[in-house]
Amino acid sequence: MQPFINLLAENQLLLLFTVIGIGYLLGNIRILGFSLGITAVLFVGMFFGALDQRLALPDYIYVLGLVLFVYAIGLHAGPNFFASFNKHGLRSNIFALVVIILSAGVAVLISYITHMSAPIISGIYCGALTNAPALAASIETVKSLTSTMPAAARDTLVNNFVVTFGLAYPFGVLGLILAFYTFIKIFNVDLAKEESERLVEAGSNEILSATFRIINPAVIGKTVEDLLRTIEKTGFVLSRIKKGSTIQVVVPHIVLSQNDEIVVVGTETSLERAKILFGEKLQHHLDPENDGIEYRRIFVSNHTVAGKRIYQLHLEKEFGATITRLRRGDVDFVPSPDTILELGDRVRVVTRKENLGRVTSYFGDSIKGISETDFLSLSFGIVLGVFVGMFPIPLPNGTTFKLGFAGGPLVVAILLGRLQRTGSIVWTLPFGANMVLRQIGLIFFLAGIGTKAGFGFGSTFQAGGVGYIVSGGIITSFVAIVTIVIGYKFLKMPMTALMGILSAISTQPAALAYANQQTQNEQPNLYYTSVYPAATVAKIVLAQILVTALWR
Repeated sequence: MQPFINLLAENQLLLLFTVIGIGYLLGNIRILGFSLGITAVLFVGMFFGALDQRLALPDYIYVLGLVLFVYAIGLHAGPNFFASFNKHGLRSNIFALVVIILSAGVAVLISYITHMSAPIISGIYCGALTNAPALAASIETVKSLTSTMPAAARDTLVNNFVVTFGLAYPFGVLGLILAFYTFIKIFNVDLAKEESERLVEAGSNEILSATFRIINPAVIGKTVEDLLRTIEKTGFVLSRIKKGSTIQVVVPHIVLSQNDEIVVVGTETSLERAKILFGEKLQHHLDPENDGIEYRRIFVSNHTVAGKRIYQLHLEKEFGATITRLRRGDVDFVPSPDTILELGDRVRVVTRKENLGRVTSYFGDSIKGISETDFLSLSFGIVLGVFVGMFPIPLPNGTTFKLGFAGGPLVVAILLGRLQRTGSIVWTLPFGANMVLRQIGLIFFLAGIGTKAGFGFGSTFQAGGVGYIVSGGIITSFVAIVTIVIGYKFLKMPMTALMGILSAISTQPAALAYANQQTQNEQPNLYYTSVYPAATVAKIVLAQILVTALWR
């Protein structure tokens, strides 16, 4: 065994991929329906780190992984971040902040009952909520409070922070994962059904098409453009129209006439709205083939198209074409004129046969093109994020805090993801490239932080740190139970949302990875990015308040 440990200690690249490989292998093992998935990499890293102090990967490994992971998530969530904040983000953030404040109260209660010192309980609090930036800010507070103490005594207090943080951290991760698994079983949550119901409510369920005869006097004589301008959200797209014996693609200037037959694409709910708007739903469907109209699925790989809204492309004017469906990742939906196209989208375009070649060239339709990553925009965006994370933000008590390598890149990525493009620079990544970057970043983070925490965990546990571990476990369990029980039973929030919120409260990518694996949708990521900034700032401030208030 020792020769193998020596080999890994002398070759960090070998150590990194040994941890990753074994972690993936163990993560796929299911016991009673439960598997750790990608988070097994963290615990394999801790095992190796506990074997020998030399088996700790350098800091830049987990920092690089963390930056890549949060930046990729921010880019993907950016387009929907601000819209989601208007719908559910305010309630989610208030809920998260209340839970975080209550958890600080639990830490104070534990301190008074057990007579733990301020550095110890603050380190436990930061570890239980797995927040390294809060730990760093608290250490700076301790240094300012002990500026007149001898250097050796001051270092001992700082070490107490780090040791207790390391003891509470593992259950801070594992406790969330166990809470997810346990409460899904207790509440008998069907995550697939929950997501299906959400999609139905959001109008993103199965896409259908139907033909209607126009008999509503209120729309006869109006152009398509004028009609749709009066409706805030139709939820459907107009595809083809039959006037007399001629079938043509619907364009904005077409005038709707009595007995025209029009094809509408949308969900079942939106088609019901179309029936009210146009009139009679027909049993037959318009056959466009005899009139030279075709449709085709086309990849969006042209960088000049990506980042633009559909109405900005002027497809009707330039090509006599319209987009009736859009597939992004594994989800199909009916786009609106305001929908922003992303690299890797597959659009279903309806146009005349002679225009298909030009339309296809316009969108790109190149799988190779969407697999190539723009490393200029990626690098520049990450550099901006790192700089933002390094910028000191003043607090009322005269101290400062920083968003760090997690918060800075995430905030910048959300903003850039919302912008989509600036001039010729496209900030977003193709869906496939984003997923790969996200996965690579996460496994680097888990492997790096695991090997560093492993040795400190083992040695301190042997020295008698059971009480610290239990205290951290109480705080973690309190946060998990309160969040899920109150959120699910009283606030009626979906479990997918609560998994993202709880991961954000603990600013924990490993828990988020498990949530993503279980839910197989983007809801945890969306809620995570909505809550993460406020949760990070709140924990940084509260950790420093704990140190100051409990100092004795």
